[in-house]
Amino acid sequence: MEISMPPPQIYVEKTLAIIKPDIVDKEEEIQDIILRSGFTIIQRRKLHLSPEQCSNFYVEQYGKMFFPNLTAYMSSGPLVTMILARHKAISYWKELLGPSNSLVAKETHPDSLRAIYGTDDLRNGLHGSYDFAAAEREVRFMFPEVIVEPIPVGQAAKDYLNLYVTPTLLKGLTELCKQKPEDPCVWLADWLLKNNPNKPKLCHHPVVEEPY
Repeated sequence: MEISMPPPQIYVEKTLAIIKPDIVDKEEEIQDIILRSGFTIIQRRKLHLSPEQCSNFYVEQYGKMFFPNLTAYMSSGPLVTMILARHKAISYWKELLGPSNSLVAKETHPDSLRAIYGTDDLRNGLHGSYDFAAAEREVRFMFPEVIVEPIPVGQAAKDYLNLYVTPTLLKGLTELCKQKPEDPCVWLADWLLKNNPNKPKLCHHPVVEEPY
């Protein structure tokens, strides 16, 4: 009996991460944890937000008791914002962060980032987008120059690969089987570089220099 497997889907999700003002000195070790957890840091900025900018960023929290303290805290010094990407980036980053209250995190998720770097409910060290809509809005807020393009999934991804990747890759894999090199990955990488159909064509016309 044959089991039909669903076609593979390519989907790289993006989320926003913030290292808050009181732990920016821990940026290097936090970035190391992020990278070892399978994320790619697409972009990174260090900036100092005004209270008004913080109010606009946390507009959905407006009217809550902690809102004034939150905006004061987030505008108290420089912070680091990053766009993170990986499969299911939003949920994995939230899992790595742990509960929003660092006091709770220390009890229930002692290995989480907020348990390690946070202090309490307000000063919890790091921020992560809650869901896809929030991630899209927050990335646009912190990185207005970034174009958030949809990532191909399903049939769109398959069409893209069939058009731009598969023909060249199949030729390379066929040649790889013929050559049987000791390090197939390095050999294939070199072959793809040399046989990239989109490689710029060099102009060999003689260069005429202008007289002085």
